[in-house]
Amino acid sequence: MPRYLLRAALQSLLLILALVLAQSGPLFAQQPSFAALTAVAGEPRSDDPVETASLEPALAAAPTMPAGGAPMALVALTPVAVHTNAPAPHPFWDRKNKALFATVGAVAAVDFCATRANLASGGKELNPMTRVFSGSTPGLAANFALETGSVIGISYLFHKTGHHKLERITAIVSIGASATAAGYSFSHR
Repeated sequence: MPRYLLRAALQSLLLILALVLAQSGPLFAQQPSFAALTAVAGEPRSDDPVETASLEPALAAAPTMPAGGAPMALVALTPVAVHTNAPAPHPFWDRKNKALFATVGAVAAVDFCATRANLASGGKELNPMTRVFSGSTPGLAANFALETGSVIGISYLFHKTGHHKLERITAIVSIGASATAAGYSFSHR
């Protein structure tokens, strides 16, 4: 079984996932709007000002129940506009992302060391995308630096499009892929 087959598969999966999710952003941004329908039907829209009715005149002239019970109050139903305050989006370079990206870089460095050691001892790079750069140590280092930069860039795109969970998942998947590849490289020396 090839040494880096799992690593190549995980990196390809990460790339495909990133491409699919990057293309799905406009699909989720299109939400149906019922504002036109409510304006036609004569109902107030959620951004219209809402007047509240006072119940004091109704309580003063409230009729009593026939059995001499408590006075009944007339209550008018009025629409109330409720504005939910969405939580403020986090900054891109917050504590969690700094820790995730530092881990991505550290695990990529470990993967680089393991790959370089295997290549120096006569091994072969099985990832076709990395194989192009595996002819020299600077080329291999540039490959792993570009992978790390790509993870940060894809996370930034997810952050800017409002996909904050995917922003973090991208880094976590990259950490898992590089750690698996490094573990595989160390176990097959």
